[in-house]
Amino acid sequence: MKNSGIEGIKKIPDSWTIRATKNLFCVISGATPKSENSDYWDGDIKWITPSDYKTEDVFVFQGKRNISLNGLASCSTTLVPINSIVFSKRAPIGLVAITKSELCTNQGCLSCVNVTNQNIKYFYYLMSICTKQYEILGSGTTFKEISAKDFSNFKLPCPPLKEQQQIADYLDKKCAAVDKLIENQQAQIEKLKEYKQSVITEAVTKGLDPSAPLKDSGVECIGEIPTKWIVRPLKYLFSFDKGLPITKADLTPNGIKVISYGQIHAKYNKSASIDEQLYRFVPEKYLKTNSNSLVQKGDFIFADTSEDIAGSGDFIYIDKNDVIFAGYHSITLKHKLKSENKYLAYLFMSNEWKNQIQSRVCGIKVYSISRGMIAKTSVLLPPLKEQQQIADYLDKKCAEIDKLISIKQQKIETLTEYKKSLIYEYVTGKNQVG
Repeated sequence: MKNSGIEGIKKIPDSWTIRATKNLFCVISGATPKSENSDYWDGDIKWITPSDYKTEDVFVFQGKRNISLNGLASCSTTLVPINSIVFSKRAPIGLVAITKSELCTNQGCLSCVNVTNQNIKYFYYLMSICTKQYEILGSGTTFKEISAKDFSNFKLPCPPLKEQQQIADYLDKKCAAVDKLIENQQAQIEKLKEYKQSVITEAVTKGLDPSAPLKDSGVECIGEIPTKWIVRPLKYLFSFDKGLPITKADLTPNGIKVISYGQIHAKYNKSASIDEQLYRFVPEKYLKTNSNSLVQKGDFIFADTSEDIAGSGDFIYIDKNDVIFAGYHSITLKHKLKSENKYLAYLFMSNEWKNQIQSRVCGIKVYSISRGMIAKTSVLLPPLKEQQQIADYLDKKCAEIDKLISIKQQKIETLTEYKKSLIYEYVTGKNQVG
């Protein structure tokens, strides 16, 4: 072994060399045609951005949008051949994938075209574990970005070609086995989520007594409900307002807590209770100028936009007595009777209720939700005592399911870390194949 001189890699086998990325690959930058010119878009040329792939995907075939020949000619993007590496230079730095079709990229990507007959899969694996080293080279205020020059000059260990192939083949086999274990855990998580959804739906639409007599709710997507329950338009229970007229730029490291649409759509939002991770902060001045955007325990904050129809109707229930603002792109629901609404929080999580929202939303790439859309929905109201019983039951049941999901997510994290360490050991020569 000898010293590589590369931070984070340290020693490599004596037979390996160290080469700058630009001496292994032709590094190509991307670009974006002007968005306002329709002639540049929706053609036959595949065009990707960093949001179109993840490192664990390995391969990228196409993006969400195509560009035309005119679009290609209008800017400095370049067609990248099949079996090249695409690298994200920002937001975030370090995502890598291998092209499986001819395509071009936006300015957030750098492409490595194989001009020296290297094993592309070996260098894909190598780059995938160098994220921290690439991030150190990033600069910028709004977001960090690594320059094409710094990326091109980044030094990489380079085994003999035969050894590159052996390492790539070995990692393909080993990583596939780990990925299968991860997929199995993820499948179990999805089943638990489906089970949780069915438990919530059954409780908020049929109650806890399976022998209770039923009646027609009068709401097509809900069907029959217990005879003692009533149906009311949501507008009779809540007053509606909007969140703070701010952007991300107005957020501060500390101050008054705020929850905006981005946090409402976050995976860790459990909807029926506030997770501390959801909080962002704004200056105290908004207490004087925008007090109407404050929410109290028993209120709701809904996101007013969603990137997909499934997210239309996403919300957070305020279950804490605290000073909290609704943030940007949000709608507030404030209960007129000032009561707790944990039962309604679970009702709003049901597909039966969300279908009322999703049947009204409008949009193509972004779906907009208005206060009027939410106000026109109907809610099922059991007697207050029964509402509390249902909420208590679901608190306990959902906590049990969430705990099982958390255990499986931890297993996925452990497997993912093992996979990274496995790749590191072999692409740096610490372990050798055979």
